[in-house]
Amino acid sequence: MASSAPTATLAGWARSPFSAVGITHDCYEKGAGPGVVLILELPGMTPEVLGLAQHLVDEGFTVVVPSPFGVPERASSPGYVLGTVARLCVSAELRAFAVDAKRPITAWLRAVAADLAGRTPASGVGVIGMCFTGGFALATAVDDSVLASVVSQPAAPFPLGRARQADPSMSRNELARVAERSRETPFCAIGLRFSEDRNAPRARFDTLAAALGDRFEVIELDSSPGNAGGFSKTAHSVLTSEVRDVSGHPALVARERVVRFLREQLT
Repeated sequence: MASSAPTATLAGWARSPFSAVGITHDCYEKGAGPGVVLILELPGMTPEVLGLAQHLVDEGFTVVVPSPFGVPERASSPGYVLGTVARLCVSAELRAFAVDAKRPITAWLRAVAADLAGRTPASGVGVIGMCFTGGFALATAVDDSVLASVVSQPAAPFPLGRARQADPSMSRNELARVAERSRETPFCAIGLRFSEDRNAPRARFDTLAAALGDRFEVIELDSSPGNAGGFSKTAHSVLTSEVRDVSGHPALVARERVVRFLREQLT
């Protein structure tokens, strides 16, 4: 089995600043076809995140990767993660600990998604969020330009206490609007997590499933002791660092399902 996750660099990606709702961050874009916004996981745009981004480009999507935190292409390390978390904890854009929160960064991400939708061939775009930004992918679906959300290991707000563990990473009003869209439009979402992942608690998925019903597909990978995929009990990053490019590998199968889902929803 491959010993490491697929990686890539920023070679060939176009960088430009994007401004909306009083917020400006760089966005990186590459590819052709239906649009997908890939939101970073902690600690930032690592080689593994770029590996996923390049895979989506190779699968025929126009991919935009916003960069609201971290250093593009920098490899993850414990110190880098802790430093990024410290900055997120005091960020008014991200509100790392707030429950029932309408986060400013998600309004900016909705503008990124709407802009991409206006420039790509489908009638809307897909959004993937991971780790701290996992739930942000669903918060963007308040806007009609988002046709599909992928909520991977959502870790915001940081799950300290029962209220935060069950919080859906958005305000009640935002969740109600997304649930309404799931009933009245073709909008669907996928959620992914590892079974033993305390950073992306099952209670959060229960909240989302109660709101979205059968329009929310849950993929839970087994990370219990002795699991077939060889995952540790601390496995977290379903679509990036835990993927091995080996046929039948559980995380690779999950990534393949995400690609099919995006293609179904956007084309």
